Amino acid sequence: MGTRDLSTVADVSIDDEVVKPFFAVEMLFDSGALRLWTGTYQLDLASVAWTGTGALLGISAIEETAEIAVRGATLTMSGLPEEIVALALQEPYQGRACSIYLGMFAEVYSPDLTELFSGYMDEMNIDEGDESSAIELKIENKLVDLERPRVMRYTTAYQESRHPGDKFFSHVEDIQDKVIPWGTSGNSQLDAAFYNTFFGGVL
Repeated sequence: MGTRDLSTVADVSIDDEVVKPFFAVEMLFDSGALRLWTGTYQLDLASVAWTGTGALLGISAIEETAEIAVRGATLTMSGLPEEIVALALQEPYQGRACSIYLGMFAEVYSPDLTELFSGYMDEMNIDEGDESSAIELKIENKLVDLERPRVMRYTTAYQESRHPGDKFFSHVEDIQDKVIPWGTSGNSQLDAAFYNTFFGGVL
C-alpha cells in the first residue's frame, strides 16, 4: 500500500475514530462483469451495482515488493447463488481481467475505490456441496506478460494478421534468396561508367 495513492475518501477516512473499509472484486467475463464486495447488500457505486457477499468473499494477502516480481492473489467465494456458480462453470475465464479494490466509507463523502491488484484469472477450483458451493480462483499478476515469449515474424502473413491490408513485408520472401552481384560486373562499359560516377574515372 505504500507505493500507491489512496483515493480521497480513503485518505480522509483513515483518520476517523471509526474506520469502515471494505473490499471489492471485479471479474470481466465475456458475457459481462461480475462485481462482488464484502458488504451484505447491493452497493451502487459510480453507476455500477456490486453484489454483497459479506464474509463469504475471502481475499489472500496481496504482496508488493521493490523488485519486478510476479505475485499473484487468490479469491475464495462460498455460499454463492446458483447463477454465479453456473457462470463459473460455463464461461471461459482464463486470461480474463480481474481487479481487487479497497473501499472506504466516510461520513462526508460517498464510498470510493482504490485498486490494490489487477491481473488475469488463471485457475478456478470449484467444490460443490449438497447445500452450497465454494470457489477458489487464482489470479495472475499482469507482470506475468513479461515472462511470455513474443513470437514475431517479418512476413506478409504475420503483418497482415496484425494489420490487415499492410503489405510492408510483401517482398521479403522474394529477396531472401536473391543474388546481388558485388564488385566488377564483367562488363567493361558498365564498370567504366560505375567508376567514372563514383571515383572520378580512376580505374
